[in-house]
Amino acid sequence: MSDESLFREVDEEVRQEQLKKLWARFGNLIIGVCLLAILGVGGYQGWKYWQNRQAQAAGDAYFAAAELAATGKAEEAAKQFDGITHAGFNGLAQMREAALLASQGKTAEAVAAYDALAANAAIDPTLQDLAKIRAAVVLADTASFADIEARLKPFDAAGNPWRHVAREVMASVQYRLKDYAGADKQVQAILGDPETPASLRQRAMMMGQLLQPLVAAK
Repeated sequence: MSDESLFREVDEEVRQEQLKKLWARFGNLIIGVCLLAILGVGGYQGWKYWQNRQAQAAGDAYFAAAELAATGKAEEAAKQFDGITHAGFNGLAQMREAALLASQGKTAEAVAAYDALAANAAIDPTLQDLAKIRAAVVLADTASFADIEARLKPFDAAGNPWRHVAREVMASVQYRLKDYAGADKQVQAILGDPETPASLRQRAMMMGQLLQPLVAAK
């Protein structure tokens, strides 16, 4: 055996001895870490599966309730919407429930439901804003302009995606209250905004034509 082979063999034996000592000292810890990693991966996969099942069940319940609402079974639909607690569908379910109340002429209950949604920081901010808009729409036929303006004025700002609808609702309330100059001001803001959606612009043009003689008569 050459010196080189001998040194290699001795070196290998020393290495194995060191590994044995390391394993004797840390073997259980290494096994524990490996087991934790395996359990962690398995637990995460299980949690993901459970989450997916919960989301699927909530989605099924939501669309079943929507079907009930579409077929005129409002009371049954409201109960089913109310029972949906999954974070991904809860806000949508509450929104539909509020819309059902509004369609039944239960204005106070609908507005209360929309206001509760708007104040719920746990739901998506877009749904919160939509709830504020919907509450104002429900109140548009009965509320004072001051009430509607307080609800919608924060949306009436350049760059706000809800500004067009907010202006239209405020214009309709001012028209109802015979504040034709105020309504016309809202209409002109709608027409002067290059980002106003085409359908809303068309409605604003129609309202503007109605307002022209009324504003002139004032």
